[in-house]
Amino acid sequence: MRRAERLFQIIQILRRSTRPVTGAALAAELEVSTRTVYRDVADLMAQRVPITGAAGLGYLLAAEYDMPPLMLTSAELEAVVLGAQWVAGRDDKLLSPAARDVLAKIATAVPAHLRPFIAEPSTATEPSLNDMEEVVETASLRDAIRKRLKLRLQYCAENGERTERVVWPVVLGYSDTKRVLIAWCETQQGFRHFRTDRMQAAELLDQPIGEPRGPLLRRWEASRSAELAETSRRA
Repeated sequence: MRRAERLFQIIQILRRSTRPVTGAALAAELEVSTRTVYRDVADLMAQRVPITGAAGLGYLLAAEYDMPPLMLTSAELEAVVLGAQWVAGRDDKLLSPAARDVLAKIATAVPAHLRPFIAEPSTATEPSLNDMEEVVETASLRDAIRKRLKLRLQYCAENGERTERVVWPVVLGYSDTKRVLIAWCETQQGFRHFRTDRMQAAELLDQPIGEPRGPLLRRWEASRSAELAETSRRA
């Protein structure tokens, strides 16, 4: 990797992190020595790139820093194409066409020698097994998550039992065969996973979720980790 590319990559790594990144972590990702990283970071600081921190403590990039757009590398382009392929194949009425539109826009922006990475990609995802029949639009679920509002769900469980619950939507998860709304259920006082193809209706309530998104998400992650650990222990 050329030095100019390495300097840009250091900025990219810092941009995607909300916590200080140590010189050792930067060196490991860039496959260079920590001494090289310290010298590169010092050069960036000398060029007035707003990096704070020090060797041994880690580095942070100011949130307001606006770096000019960079041309994608072939590896970055392949990563984008692979991700867009997966989203396009998930039969989401809003996101699937959006993923195809993104690829079309990128194809017009990259130089000619990179266009084969889009038109004839070397990677591919498995197609979804079948189309999911859903009553509730996934766009409305994502809207509830973004607006931090509660949902009233009418839900049919696997055993056929129909229930109505008020939930706090946390995140909408996608797999190859299903979509799942992860939410805190007020009825059960716990996190539950609701398959979107089993939802009979979803009403957006004018009631804000009573917990900030960050702590709520971390509570779900801790709950999920504990659940997986217990499953592993019993196996």
